[in-house]
Amino acid sequence: MAEHILLVDDNEDFLKAGREFLASQGYDVSIAANGEEALEAVDAQRPDIILMDVMMPRMDGWETLQALQADEHTANIPVLMLTAVRGSDAVKKSFDRGSVWYYAKPITDYHDLLLVIRRILDQKLEAQPEE
Repeated sequence: MAEHILLVDDNEDFLKAGREFLASQGYDVSIAANGEEALEAVDAQRPDIILMDVMMPRMDGWETLQALQADEHTANIPVLMLTAVRGSDAVKKSFDRGSVWYYAKPITDYHDLLLVIRRILDQKLEAQPEE
């Protein structure tokens, strides 16, 4: 079964391109255009990882991350903040709220991003108790 990625961004072109690329790499990909949609998508189908923008309408990425971390059913889903918001304050805010990684846009090397995603997913698997 393919690992499931939830891609959250308000840029429709980025969502389309990101979904196509990640799907071509063997991932099951769902999308959401803002934080509210992301929380609904997580309730419908638990992703293995969430790639989320910060600046979005209605509910930004930091608010969404905080909501995910506050819920015991979603707190263990790794979230990679994928955003054009730059600066050490933004990075710190992301990690302080529970993000496992911060990746700056624009993405110039999608294969590098894939390596980061793979590493996060591998760490998640290593942390799971054996049955």
